[in-house]
Amino acid sequence: MSNEKKEKIAVILVRGLVELRQEIKDTLRMLNLQKKNACVILEDNPVNKGMLKKVENYVTYGTVTEETLKLLKEKRPTAKKFYSLHPPRGGFERKGIKKPFHLKGALGNRKEKMNDLIKKML
Repeated sequence: MSNEKKEKIAVILVRGLVELRQEIKDTLRMLNLQKKNACVILEDNPVNKGMLKKVENYVTYGTVTEETLKLLKEKRPTAKKFYSLHPPRGGFERKGIKKPFHLKGALGNRKEKMNDLIKKML
C-alpha cells in the first residue's frame, strides 16, 4: 500500500435538471448533484471518472488543491454531502454553459483551472 494521497476532484453542476434522460439524472443523483451550482468533492478513481464522463455535458470538474478545499469548508460549512455555491462573480467563461471548456465554454474537464472557478463562486 502506498502512502500517496489521492487527488481530489471538485464537480459543479452547471446546467439545470429539466428534460434530462433518466440515466443522466440517476448518475447526477449518485454524485449528490441535485441543483445548479452544487459542488461535490470526489476521489480520483476510475468509477468516479466514468460517471463524470457520462455527465460531462452538464457539469464542470477538475482537480482541486488542499488550499481551495480548506477555503471551501471554511466559507461553506455543510452537514450534507454537497456545497451550495453562488453563481460565479463575472459569470462563466465567454461562450457560456453550453460549450465545452476547451472551446472557451464552461462544461467538462478544466484541470487546474477548477480552483479559480470555486474561488469566484464562494
